[in-house]
Amino acid sequence: MNTREMSSRSVQQQRQATAYEGARRLCWTLVLDVVLVSACGGGIKPTATIQLADSADQTLIAMTHYVTQNGMQRARVRADTAYFFNAMQQAELRAVHVTFYDVTGRETSTMTAHEGTFHWRTGDMEGRGSVVVVRNSDGGTLHTEVIRYNQTRNEVSSDRDFTFDSPTQHLKGTGFTSDPDFKNIQANRITGTGGRFVLPKQ
Repeated sequence: MNTREMSSRSVQQQRQATAYEGARRLCWTLVLDVVLVSACGGGIKPTATIQLADSADQTLIAMTHYVTQNGMQRARVRADTAYFFNAMQQAELRAVHVTFYDVTGRETSTMTAHEGTFHWRTGDMEGRGSVVVVRNSDGGTLHTEVIRYNQTRNEVSSDRDFTFDSPTQHLKGTGFTSDPDFKNIQANRITGTGGRFVLPKQ
């Protein structure tokens, strides 16, 4: 093997070594990025979610359930994830979206929440975390942290602080009971302007 061939092979080996080192560094960089994104961007599931998944009898992704009363559809419940517990006859929901209907089947309002609980035997449900309810008729919007729906009475309620805004109202209070269309509302400690709320009987 002459000097020129040896020099050429040495250069080739050096290039291969440089390329390998670059690839190795890139791989470690990508691994580090994944770890950082998982740790900081929510990639790792919270302990509570892991426990739910481990203890649930069934887990459904992209769940849709229709709540009926006397053969009439009263609500449609959707969730990104649902964890079903047979013994308690309830499901824990994540990323909740509920549509309410009147007796004619017309959509009256929608509710969204970070999480919730659905009792499939009774049809009752609860939304928790940045709850937003929007009235279809005029876009009236209610904000609170917890809201409950009772299917038998077809009413929604909360014992938390809330705000309600519509084209003619801006109201605040603590605790309320209402139909899902927010036409008949009883509320406590009301402040604000426009419209009227019905105060509960003392």
